[in-house]
Amino acid sequence: MNNSLPRLSLRRSVLLLAVSLLALSLPGAAQVSDKPPASSSGPLRVFLEGFDRAPASLAPDIPYVRFVTDRTQAQVLVTIEPERMRFTGLGEMGLFQADYPLRPEAGETPDLFRARIVQTLRLGLLRYVSKSPDAGRIGIRLLDEVKPTSVVDPWHFWVFSLSGNAFLSGQESYGQSSWFGSLSAKRVTPDWKIQISGGLSLSHNRFTYNDYDYTSESNSTSFSVLAAKSLGEHWSAGVYLQLYRSTFDNTRWSVIPRPAIEYNIYPYSESTKRQLRIMYTIGPTFVRYEDLTIYDKTRGTLLGQSLGASLEVKQPWGDVEASLTGQHYFHDLSKYRIELEAGVEIRLFKGFNLSFSGSGSRIHDQLALAKGGATYEEVLLQRKQLATGYDYSFSVGFSYRFGSIFSNVINPRFGSGDGGMSMSISM
Repeated sequence: MNNSLPRLSLRRSVLLLAVSLLALSLPGAAQVSDKPPASSSGPLRVFLEGFDRAPASLAPDIPYVRFVTDRTQAQVLVTIEPERMRFTGLGEMGLFQADYPLRPEAGETPDLFRARIVQTLRLGLLRYVSKSPDAGRIGIRLLDEVKPTSVVDPWHFWVFSLSGNAFLSGQESYGQSSWFGSLSAKRVTPDWKIQISGGLSLSHNRFTYNDYDYTSESNSTSFSVLAAKSLGEHWSAGVYLQLYRSTFDNTRWSVIPRPAIEYNIYPYSESTKRQLRIMYTIGPTFVRYEDLTIYDKTRGTLLGQSLGASLEVKQPWGDVEASLTGQHYFHDLSKYRIELEAGVEIRLFKGFNLSFSGSGSRIHDQLALAKGGATYEEVLLQRKQLATGYDYSFSVGFSYRFGSIFSNVINPRFGSGDGGMSMSISM
């Protein structure tokens, strides 16, 4: 009885040793698995930043990845900058980062440039796809060189936008109508940026109370042109022209030509991550007023200058924007204005963003105020500018986006609302 126990223990030991040797002899049993963790199952998840179209438009060309709309769910961050495309691994994909040059070529059409974006995405994502579960299904081959057919863009890279709307409401003793319209044209290349825009606004109000009838009208028209030339990674120069008229501002017409120069502390190629731009302008303002001003003027030629700084920072936790601008007229240095604007958007958790924004101005340059002042009705309806030494605004809000992070299908029917939830408070 006592001799059988050692024999039984010896047999169990031999059996366990045999099982261990058999397990070690199996192919790959002693190797460490390179497979991504369970959380990375499925196609590689990619968040695209800096692309001026919906990422879903690229999905048919790169079907082996998923373009997600939530950055926190991405395994790879792709940032499209003015002259390069940057790839950054996230989470289990490590911290590997690579840059690929990306700059429009002379005479290249938007379609050809898009094709190069697709090709660069394929090359840059290859390293990350090789670590995904789909690595075994990816094939690599060298295409024969094909010279694309030369295509002449009939629009010469110009993009136009036209909009308009009308608002009508009323009842027996009240009627209101408002009309708005705008037209813009834009041409952007790595060396030049040209923007042209114009707008028209008309408003009409009618009130009837007992035997009292009151009619009020206001309108404004604006037209602006901006032409800016790149002067390297930090400098830009340009010219700005604005034509403007407004009954609210007592301005029959004004012409404001302003040459400008801008310096970016950071290289422009980093503009999708951070910018600190300082801009200086100087030039005349030619103006004709609707009514005699409080300074007994019906027209004027004013020479002024402005200096401003704008900061934009984009981080994984959120975005920060702030700007400070000061301007004054040379004929009287006490006629100045200082404006401060700032905003912060914080990503608290998946899909939930909290935002704060505010602005304030110190105003000492209201040269167009009408000498006759404003009537009681014009004050209530805000039909004329009133004298003030400051203005301010503040808002706080949140947004929450939820649902599928793989919703990449483009369907423009019934608008393009994103179905989120938002709330804001203003003062």
